[in-house]
Amino acid sequence: MNGVVEAAAVSKWYGEVLGLNAFTASFGKGITGLVGPNGAGKSTLFKLLIGQLHSDQGKITLLGEDPWNNVPLKRRLGYCPEQNQLYGWLTGQQFVETLLRLDGMPAASARTEATAALKVVGLSSAAHRPTRGYSRGMRQRAKLAQALAHHPEILILDEPLSGADPAGRVHILRTISDFAKDGGHVLMSTHVLYEIERVTNNIVLIHNGKAIAAGNIHAIRALIDTHPHAVRIETSKPRQLAQALARMEHVVSFEFPVADTLLVRTRKPDAFYKELPQIVSDTKLDVRGLESPDDSLDAVFRYLVG
Repeated sequence: MNGVVEAAAVSKWYGEVLGLNAFTASFGKGITGLVGPNGAGKSTLFKLLIGQLHSDQGKITLLGEDPWNNVPLKRRLGYCPEQNQLYGWLTGQQFVETLLRLDGMPAASARTEATAALKVVGLSSAAHRPTRGYSRGMRQRAKLAQALAHHPEILILDEPLSGADPAGRVHILRTISDFAKDGGHVLMSTHVLYEIERVTNNIVLIHNGKAIAAGNIHAIRALIDTHPHAVRIETSKPRQLAQALARMEHVVSFEFPVADTLLVRTRKPDAFYKELPQIVSDTKLDVRGLESPDDSLDAVFRYLVG
C-alpha cells in the first residue's frame, strides 16, 4: 500500500444505518475528487480519515498511518467540514488565529500565519470584519484559510465549493491547485464533477457507501454528458439572468422554483461553467450562490450500480 489514502473493505454503521459499506479505494498523490450525492458516504469517509470516527470493519490509512487517536497525524492535515457555520462574533483574522492558538502555536506566530493564509485565499480586505457578515463563499474561503495556516501535507475538503459565488469558486480552485503544485495532497468532495476537472483528472465515485468507479474523469464524465445537467443559481434577478443565459445554445430549460433562485439545465455543463463568469460580469447581475443538485448525477449512478 503506497497511496496517500488506502481503504480496504471499510464499513461504518450509525446504529442500523450504514455509512460506509465495504468501501475499498486508493487515493494517490496530488488531487483526488470524491464525487457522489448526499448520503453517499463522503462525509463519513472524511471523518474516518481525520480520526473523528473509528471504522467498524476493514482498514484505513492516511499517509501510511492509522488516523484513529493519532494526534501527530492530525497536525499533518488540514480539514474543512461541510458545515458552513463559523463563530460569527470573531473576525476572519481572529477565527484563524484562535484555531492556531488552540493547536499550541505561539501568539505572534499565529498572527503571522493567519494573516498569510487569509491573503492566500483572497480575504485580506475582509480579515478584520466579523464572519457573521461573510457571504457563503467567503465563509468557505475562511475555512480553507484555517486549513492551510499550519502548513499541512494534505487537505481534506468536504464540499469546499458549496454555495460559493463564481468568483469565489475560481479562487478556491486556484488555491487548491497551487497547494498541490507545491507538493501537497488534496482530497475534496463535490457534487459538481465539472469543477473537479479544473484541478485534477483523478476521481472516485461513491454511492450507498461503496466506491463504484475510480480513475480518469474523462471516461466517467462521458456517462454524465448524456443527461441534462442541473445548476441552481441564487440571484436577486433570476428572470433577467435567465434571459442573459438563453443565448447559450446548450441550455435546455429554465425554472424558478422559489424566489431569488434560477434552475438551469444544460447539455454541455463544461461549457456552461466556463461561460457563466463572463456573462455574469457583462450583465452585472448579482450571483450569490451556485450549486448542482443531486438529481444531475442520479441517472448516472443508477446506470453504474444497476
